[in-house]
Amino acid sequence: MRPLFTRTRALVSAVAAVLAFSSPAHADTPAVPTLTDGYGLTQVGTPQGTATNFVLTVTTPAVAGQHHIRVIVPSSYYTDTAKRYPVFYFLHGVGDDPSNPYLAYPAMLASHKMITVIPDGGLRGWYTDWVRQDTAAGAQNWETFHLNQVIPFIDANFRTVAAKPGRAIGGLSMGGFGALHYAEDRPELFSQAVSLSGAIDFNLYWVRTAIRGTLSNVGFAMSGTSGSGETTGGSGFGPAVPTDSAFGPLNEAGDMSAALAHGPVVNAGKLATVGVSLYTGSGNGNPINVLLDEPAFAESVTEAAQQNLKAALDKTGHPYYAVDYGNGKTWGPNCQGKHTAGCWGQDLVDYLPRLEQAFAAAGVA
Repeated sequence: MRPLFTRTRALVSAVAAVLAFSSPAHADTPAVPTLTDGYGLTQVGTPQGTATNFVLTVTTPAVAGQHHIRVIVPSSYYTDTAKRYPVFYFLHGVGDDPSNPYLAYPAMLASHKMITVIPDGGLRGWYTDWVRQDTAAGAQNWETFHLNQVIPFIDANFRTVAAKPGRAIGGLSMGGFGALHYAEDRPELFSQAVSLSGAIDFNLYWVRTAIRGTLSNVGFAMSGTSGSGETTGGSGFGPAVPTDSAFGPLNEAGDMSAALAHGPVVNAGKLATVGVSLYTGSGNGNPINVLLDEPAFAESVTEAAQQNLKAALDKTGHPYYAVDYGNGKTWGPNCQGKHTAGCWGQDLVDYLPRLEQAFAAAGVA
């Protein structure tokens, strides 16, 4: 039996919770909004969370299974009912899911000038419509899901600025690829794009290895990006599928031309009307330590990818904002320059105020 003090404290807490729930102040607290199905999305159950940070579950013929979408709105959304808000779409990494509360980074929650939407990208969806739809994974049309369904669904259910000046796209690791890939495929949708430690150069052997590893369910250090803060290699991405399922062949034994054509570096010229921001660390410098430390090794790969994209953008004459914080010592107290959430959280601390300024300059915030 629990001590009397513990039981009394629990009883007091329970009574206080009931009183708080029934108080007039609580009655003024906005409820999680009721959303309307559409654009191929059907909701399952009711959204879970608070009125300013909640997760809904949907199904779609475009992608097999059920999918979470996290929505973060400013508290002013419920008081300034005439205002429309720009939207930041944020794409997660391999092995993660928007229901993970760690993906609601503090910088996102602190913003009062935009809506943030984190849609499911699958454990290894790679933000593309797979070239093969005949695998054990079932339908895998992620680009269709995000660009043709999620975006109009959000615009229909929220007071958004439903035009290019009012949209930005960003992501980390696999999501960094997805952000630039989407901005290149559909530049009319997004005014800004940002990659955090993005797997953005398919010409790099280790980027291709990461993609193949997730598809074959073998795993690779770079491919696991848990929002709880650490890289998680290994299996667990879903049923093993052929390694050419997402983009086509990505190994030297096959014709990689179709797959390589998806890479953001080779398509850098398509970003001409999009503001580009890039963030990476170095993997903490020491080559020996990098090889032995999976998050460090992963970040050394994304650093090389970012350097290649910068060179490609330089050739086009397109300006960009880029940060390479090296070992992370000057970037933030929780960043060691590796492929971890401590660095990505600091990336967003730097980026989101700049994004708010860009929206304001465009007259949408």
